[in-house]
Amino acid sequence: MEQMRAIILNGPGKPEQFVLSEVQIPEASAGEIRVRVQAAGLNPVDYKIAMNGHPNWQYPHVSGVDAAGIVDAVGEGVTQWVVGDRVVYHGDFTKPGGFAEYSVTLAHTAAAIPDGVTFVEAAAFPCAGLTAYQILVRKMHMQLGQSILVHAGAGGVGGYAIQLARLFGASMIIATASAGNADYVRSLGADHVLDYNREDVHARVMELTAGEGVDLILNSVNRATSQKDLSTISFGGQLACIAGAPETVADFQPSTKTFTLHKLMLGGAYGSGRKAEEELAAMAGEFLQLIQEKKIDPLVKKVIALEEIPQGLQLLSERHVQGKIVAKIGEMD
Repeated sequence: MEQMRAIILNGPGKPEQFVLSEVQIPEASAGEIRVRVQAAGLNPVDYKIAMNGHPNWQYPHVSGVDAAGIVDAVGEGVTQWVVGDRVVYHGDFTKPGGFAEYSVTLAHTAAAIPDGVTFVEAAAFPCAGLTAYQILVRKMHMQLGQSILVHAGAGGVGGYAIQLARLFGASMIIATASAGNADYVRSLGADHVLDYNREDVHARVMELTAGEGVDLILNSVNRATSQKDLSTISFGGQLACIAGAPETVADFQPSTKTFTLHKLMLGGAYGSGRKAEEELAAMAGEFLQLIQEKKIDPLVKKVIALEEIPQGLQLLSERHVQGKIVAKIGEMD
């Protein structure tokens, strides 16, 4: 059996328990493609799920939901890809992932990497970029002239959301960040950056909007923050939560303010039917075009080696990383 280098877990654990090892190269089953991974993006979900593991995992387990590389083999029934194609995908976190030299994914969830976009750039965006894209484009249908509050503007989801909001013509972009990240977040397109450590974010939002609140809020922080967000939504506004929805939505001023609540988890597309899975590839294709046209910065701030992934995940867990960390695994870029 041919072996490959991979970052594995031998059981549920923290970032420091991910280790470099050699495991068997996976085979592409019907409807799947095998990818010779050139780059893998690091995401909070990679270490968060690892802490408790998943019932579907068999150890040693290879994590990593975002990967870009070259199609190396195609399974039975696959017609849209051939060996040698450049692809990127957001994988199913319940299955072995992309922190390895080879990985397997469903053929209909991958997107073609266009000319001018590197493997590292492509691997950076799927989890965070598609989360922001799904929220602003598919769910909120963001319109020209709307205002938005983006929590955690220095992170991956926040950084992509700010850029998208600017691209779509937001009237005002308010973001939260630590003082040390304020200039970086402004460089992405935020009009106002609020220091969540020193300011009453929600009071400042109401001040900046003359008491009306913002049209859209993207919350990737926690349930407590999203609960406070309810007081800063404009009439008919929208709140999207990816890290815990408010607990008392039903009791929140139902007669005086109407709003729409979105609860999202990008990986939920898997197991929701083929249409939902194909949507991952469709959104990725649209996002890649924006990167190719230089309308969106892929936010690659740190490039590491395969063996450095455990340290990269540790950095992520400390929650003060700007942009994206990407592991370069192959030599093709």
